[in-house]
Amino acid sequence: MDDLKILQKIMDMMEYGYAALAQYPKSEKFALVTDIKHSMDIMLERTIEAKKKYYKKTTLQELDVEIMKLRAYLRLSFRLGFLPMKKYEIWSGQAVEIGKMLGGWLKTVNSQPLGKGKKP
Repeated sequence: MDDLKILQKIMDMMEYGYAALAQYPKSEKFALVTDIKHSMDIMLERTIEAKKKYYKKTTLQELDVEIMKLRAYLRLSFRLGFLPMKKYEIWSGQAVEIGKMLGGWLKTVNSQPLGKGKKP
């Protein structure tokens, strides 16, 4: 399944993101940088949790919310001038790609029939 691929994509995005965050101004190291790192960490955690859980839907929805938060932080970083256009395009492109992979995973989970005796 694509869950292993999505985990690798998140790891790749985190590597790129941490390098980009090192270039943010010192004044943002404990504000926006911390928020972005935390968001990426949660994305990694939710992906691992969803991979291991039997019931994945809620965890995947939480991951979807976290991707949207990260995209908002990246947009804000770009608008404030902390993130150059090229890095913004690459990083947000990675986040969009992860979101698309998550969408496919959610479709798969939603299309699976419920187990015997389970209520819809």
